[in-house]
Amino acid sequence: MMKFIKLALALFMLNIGFAQEKPIKVVFDVTSANTDVHKSAARHLRLMSESYPNSEFEMVIYSSAYKMVDNNSSAAGETLRDIIKNDNVSIVVCENTLKRNNKNKADLIQGVTTVPDGIYEIVAKQQLGWGYIKEGK
Repeated sequence: MMKFIKLALALFMLNIGFAQEKPIKVVFDVTSANTDVHKSAARHLRLMSESYPNSEFEMVIYSSAYKMVDNNSSAAGETLRDIIKNDNVSIVVCENTLKRNNKNKADLIQGVTTVPDGIYEIVAKQQLGWGYIKEGK
């Protein structure tokens, strides 16, 4: 009986180890103008992408958060410039948001791309089974 319990416990622990290694896909939603939120969101994206290198992460920025990816004024720019180099990370900003704020692709941190509509991008990712994280305070 003791052998059976030890075997069951070993299989359970092995299963937990494999479960944590299963690749995931997560989309981060950032809309806040708060620079503390920008820094926190960038830190979360960095930590997740480093902890799970076989997983995929996308940060979608729109509405009042557009300054987060402004090459000249981003409070999280240094962190974003580092993590955008990771193959498992993409950072996108809503083109509608850029237009409303008289910004264009040349104003963005290098490596940040655009999508026509930030909300649509998030919904499309969720339909594909991506997890969702709303960054904010």
